[in-house]
Amino acid sequence: MKQVRSSRAHRGEPAPDPFGERNRPRLTLRTQLLGAAFRFETDSPALLRIVEDAYAGLPPHALSTSPPQLRVRLALLAGSSRAGAHEPPPVQALAADAVLCGAMACSSFTALSVAQRAALVAVSPAMLRFAYHLRYELLEFAVYVLAGRAQGLVPLHAACVGRDGRAILLVGSSGAGKSTLALHSALRGLEFLAEDSVLVAPRSLRATGVANFLHLRPDGLRLITEGRARSAVRRSRMIRRRSGVRKFEVDLRRGPFRLTPAPPRLAAVVFLRREARIRGDPLTRLAPRALAGRLTAMQPYAARQPGWHAFLSKAARLPAFELYRAGHPSQSVDVLESLLGVAERNGRAP
Repeated sequence: MKQVRSSRAHRGEPAPDPFGERNRPRLTLRTQLLGAAFRFETDSPALLRIVEDAYAGLPPHALSTSPPQLRVRLALLAGSSRAGAHEPPPVQALAADAVLCGAMACSSFTALSVAQRAALVAVSPAMLRFAYHLRYELLEFAVYVLAGRAQGLVPLHAACVGRDGRAILLVGSSGAGKSTLALHSALRGLEFLAEDSVLVAPRSLRATGVANFLHLRPDGLRLITEGRARSAVRRSRMIRRRSGVRKFEVDLRRGPFRLTPAPPRLAAVVFLRREARIRGDPLTRLAPRALAGRLTAMQPYAARQPGWHAFLSKAARLPAFELYRAGHPSQSVDVLESLLGVAERNGRAP
C-alpha cells in the first residue's frame, strides 16, 4: 500500500477521496432547534462536546408540521493545537452565488449552502482553546443562517421574553440593557426565549431562539438580591467579548429559569432606552409609523431579507413602546408583566 501511494504521489495523481466525501462521521447529534431538525456530524469528541454544550436540553421548537432537515458537519483540521495569547481574528463574511462563508485568518471557517440545507464548520486545533468564539461566531453562524433561510424567517437582533404563548420583543442598541432585563424577567418567572438573536415567522409573528446562555457583566450582580440566583451567576464561567468586556455566561438550562416551551406569538415590541426618566411614566406608546421606521433603522440586516415587508406589515399592528431605564430592573419587569396581562385580556391568543 505504501508503494502504491508513493507511486501515485510521484506521478501527481490525486488521492482516491481527497475531500473525504465518502467518510462517514463517527459521532452524531440530532436535535430540534429554531424550528428545524438538525443533524450535527463530526469525528471529533471535542467538537461534539461544544455542540452539546450549546444545544442539548433545549425545548424542541417547531414552526411547521414538517420541519426542514438540516445538516451541519464539523471537522477538526490537521495542525498545531498551540494558540496565541490573544483571541482569534474576527470572522470575515464571504459569498459566491448560493454559497455563504464566514472565515477566520487562522484557517477556521464556516461554509453553507441553503439549497443543499447543509453546512461545514472547519476548525483548527488552536481554536479549541477559544470555545466561546468557535460556538458564537462559527457554529451559530451556520445554525442561524440555515434555520432562518430554510424557513423564510426574519432574523432580528433582539431579546425576547414571554408567558403562555405570548412574547415581548426587546429591541435596543448594545448596552441598552436587553440582557439585564431578560435575566430579571426570567428570575421573576417569565419564560426566556432569547438574549440576542430572534428568528420570526413573518406572517404568523411566531418567534424562536436559542435559550441556552445569557451574558451578564459582573457589576450586574449587585442588582440580584435572591441568594440562589446570585450563586448561580457567580458559578458561571466568564467569557470575554471582542470589545474587551468580560461577562458571566449564565446557563439558563440550569437553575430556577423557565424556557419558552414552544414558539410564542409576538404581542408587543419594546424599545429600550439607556437613559432614565426621573419624572413621569417610564413607558411611552409609539405610533405604528414610528414603529416601522425604527425597526427598519435598527435592523439593517433583517431589513434586506425577503420576508421583511411581510413581517413589518404584521408587526405594525402590534402595540409598541419606548421603555426608559428604571432605578432597578424589577421595575421594568413590572412593566413587561403588565403589557403581557393587557395582551391576555385583549384576547391576543397564541
